[in-house]
Amino acid sequence: MEEESYTAKDIQVLKDLTAVRKRPSMYIGDTSSRGLHHLVNEVLDNSVDEALIGFCTAIEVIIHPDNSVTVNDNGRGIPVDLHQEYNLSAVEVVMTKLHAGGKFDHKVYKVAGGLHGVGISVVNALSEWLEVEVRRNGHCYFQRYERGQPVCNLKEEEYAGENNGESGTKIRFKPDSEIFGVYEFDANLLATRLRELAFLNKGLSLHLKDERTGEEKEFQYEGGIASFLEYLNRDKRVLHRAILFEDEKDDVKVEIGIQYNDSYVENIFSFVNNVKTIEGGKHLSGFKAALTRALNEYGKANNLLKKVSLDGEDVREGLTAVISLKLREPQFEGQTKTKLGNSEVKGIVESIVREHLWDFLDENPTDATAIIQKVVDAARAREAARHAREIVRKKDFITDSLPGKLADCSEKDPAKREIYIVEGDSAGGSAKQARDKNFQAILPIRGKILNVEKARLDKILKSTEIRTLVTALGAGIGEDFDLEKVRYHKVIIMSDADVDGAHIRTLLLTFFYRYMQGLVSMNHVYIAMPPLYMVKKGKEMRYAFSDSEYVKILEELNVKEGDTGVKIQRYKGLGEMNPEQLWETTMNPLTRCIKRVALEDAAEADWLFTVLMGEEVEPRKNFIQAHAKEVMILDV
Repeated sequence: MEEESYTAKDIQVLKDLTAVRKRPSMYIGDTSSRGLHHLVNEVLDNSVDEALIGFCTAIEVIIHPDNSVTVNDNGRGIPVDLHQEYNLSAVEVVMTKLHAGGKFDHKVYKVAGGLHGVGISVVNALSEWLEVEVRRNGHCYFQRYERGQPVCNLKEEEYAGENNGESGTKIRFKPDSEIFGVYEFDANLLATRLRELAFLNKGLSLHLKDERTGEEKEFQYEGGIASFLEYLNRDKRVLHRAILFEDEKDDVKVEIGIQYNDSYVENIFSFVNNVKTIEGGKHLSGFKAALTRALNEYGKANNLLKKVSLDGEDVREGLTAVISLKLREPQFEGQTKTKLGNSEVKGIVESIVREHLWDFLDENPTDATAIIQKVVDAARAREAARHAREIVRKKDFITDSLPGKLADCSEKDPAKREIYIVEGDSAGGSAKQARDKNFQAILPIRGKILNVEKARLDKILKSTEIRTLVTALGAGIGEDFDLEKVRYHKVIIMSDADVDGAHIRTLLLTFFYRYMQGLVSMNHVYIAMPPLYMVKKGKEMRYAFSDSEYVKILEELNVKEGDTGVKIQRYKGLGEMNPEQLWETTMNPLTRCIKRVALEDAAEADWLFTVLMGEEVEPRKNFIQAHAKEVMILDV
């Protein structure tokens, strides 16, 4: 590709860099682990934008032992010539001025993910230090910054390593611990993002190296979205060949992949200019509307729908889809870009999807019949589920169905309320006596709940335990789920520390992930960690939450099993603890150990639930064989 002009005059400055360090959440969402990893995404976006227009073929990301990260690409390199207005090098303008970049007028970048121009300057401002190396026009340039301020002028250096003569940009930065505390980079989170970018950009090579462990991963997919679909549906039984198409209308490029499997849940991933739109937006609305309309029209035209009208829920059961848009002026909500707001995009996507989906169905009648059969079955099940849903929606259902089961709390603010889901009456009784009635509710459930991975919603809502759970939480289920109505902001699963307890925990997590996903993604689900052992020597009482911790406590107290004057108790279940012990070890916010359940990689979570809880035996067998060596405690 012939190189376009890209110099200092292409860098426009909209506003000086101010207050980023005082209000970092305005620019990166938050200062937790999510915000920390957002810094890498901002730098990555710039490299991928070079790939989008054909000037970059490889990107390397390195996590260093000092918790700094390097992003190195073989693009054109940031311009280094003098910016006339500021009398600074273009590199320094980009690094130190908010809203400075080459993406505002579309002369250099026709489409880009980093459109606000705040990305790299914000990364610089929130870093203890940042070093930039630019390889351009046969020369190599370097500059270092500390907390956003340059500590040296841009200077020319010798080419380092294997990059001799190659153009590109290398940025290494260390997030400021004053801003982010003790959070460390998670290689799995970064791998997830690199994998997505590789799927969305055919042929682009993305390499991840974690110097802390020596592990390296390479992501490159020539199949693009076709490879993405294949990855998402691995270990699932697909019902037809993949539907793949791309088209362009009014400067909006649309690329879509669709494939149904025999599961009961939808799995839709949407992107705009390589940015994952986790909250959807107008493009997703257009896709859903077109899918419903096209399948209804095709089904009726071919006499495949007899007295059945499909709605959106029906046509998305068992659907896996990837939607990728490229457009010039995306209007994202906020700098973290999770929702697309361009109203014109809805109609564009809708017309493209309707046209191409109809063509596929018309040209592939066998595949079309399989799809229509799937969605018709879903429509019939929906009717059965509607009656069960109406019962769950009734305001008086909670008083009718939960006498003696839910021990509620007196606090009215959901943000301060927490509910413990406990298996069995024995543990439930202990928990009710141990709790603080002001803010802690207890819901005992009987035995193992239904495996929702193997059932449709109509069957799920016939389960007394699930209906009890749904009603206690008060936020609905599936399509009706509304996070704002949830009655408790901490939902804590408290089960025994054995195989049965682990199974109950997995069944509950499967249910929450499939039918109340917002509860998981917004960090409201927790796992209680009851102790495995109690060791008492004289008046001193210690609790161990693992076998290794138990051995350590014995060493610290200088005792061993069988010593006189020493009491050792191995807890087989929660019911064996008296209320005081349960409160102290598992329920007191000041002393308890609970783990938050985080949704970091939706594609991997979907696959894992499919393998562990789905109908297919072979994938589960393969998974167990592959991970058998990792088992630390086996209760048989």
